[in-house]
Amino acid sequence: MTAQPKSTLIDVACPDCGAVLRIDTETRLVVSHTPAPRKRTFEDLETAARAMREQDDRKESIFRQSLEAEKNKEDLLEKRFAEAMRKAKDAPAGKPLRDFDLD
Repeated sequence: MTAQPKSTLIDVACPDCGAVLRIDTETRLVVSHTPAPRKRTFEDLETAARAMREQDDRKESIFRQSLEAEKNKEDLLEKRFAEAMRKAKDAPAGKPLRDFDLD
């Protein structure tokens, strides 16, 4: 009778997330995965409600900033256009040279 190699399973804990992997040492394959227990984000309901209110305030602030940026966008574009027109007037008039013309 030949002895069959005994398949052993080892449990390995992930140092990053805390999940547990069960690995077969003979085949070197993951047999099962047990996810890490989820940590509570908030200790109580009042803390969660406060965080939601703060998040709403941040959203409102970002919206107001983007609204102000849109109001000033027209002025900014007008200034850029005026600058481009000034540069176009200052540029020498004439036909631009192309690489083909240089041959």
